[in-house]
Amino acid sequence: MVWVKNRGVDPNPRQLQLLALAKTEGSVSVERLAQALGVTLQTVRRDVQRLSDEGLLKRFHGGVRMPGSTVENMAHQQRVSLNAAGKARIAKAVAAAVPNDCSLILNIGTTTEAIARALVQHAGLRVITNNLNVASILSVNPQCEVIVVGGVVRGRDQGIVGEAAVDFIRQFKVDIALIGISGIEADGSLRDYDYREVKVSQMIMAHAREVWLAADSSKFNRPAMVKLATLSQIDRLFTDAQPPEPFPSLLLEAQVRLELAPA
Repeated sequence: MVWVKNRGVDPNPRQLQLLALAKTEGSVSVERLAQALGVTLQTVRRDVQRLSDEGLLKRFHGGVRMPGSTVENMAHQQRVSLNAAGKARIAKAVAAAVPNDCSLILNIGTTTEAIARALVQHAGLRVITNNLNVASILSVNPQCEVIVVGGVVRGRDQGIVGEAAVDFIRQFKVDIALIGISGIEADGSLRDYDYREVKVSQMIMAHAREVWLAADSSKFNRPAMVKLATLSQIDRLFTDAQPPEPFPSLLLEAQVRLELAPA
């Protein structure tokens, strides 16, 4: 068997819209996609081919569906590639809001990894993380102290989970928790796939004076099995596009400050 290395893909705005339609409808025909996007069938088929080659869509005869389920997330490299430009904009907005000389906890996720890259020039940060990728990124900054949580390392994404991680975080109280999430559902619940990861993130939220959620537009209406929290437990939401209905009213009701990253 010949294995081809995943080169990664940064979907363009039309392809992001295509992915959003597939996510919202569960499965969708090629004809429906062409009509909704206002393009030809040939254009849709090219987009579908590209996205399915990268594992972002699953093809079936006459249509497509999302590859994941409520119990399994996409591979780490696919998540890095998905809406990478949007995540970079979110990271820049978060970094602009984080003051020097403060304490942070960053959890597992490709968006928090993008935030870590945007924080490399900050001074006087003390960062606790259960994400070895975040630790590696920020450790190059001599003006940043990085504390790595103990626990079980997940090989697929270098995240640290388990009871040891929960107990470790219990010692601290930081200024800001910067968290990523796999999905935000229409009932206002924040959800993820691994209950062990969720338990760590819940402890992170409980031991921060403010909780900032960083979630790109692909996370709205994305289902996942395990409930982490609700929007009412968040102080600020950083995202790259205006959230779809019913999220604006949910954010207003929960008194969450919405931060739209500049285009």
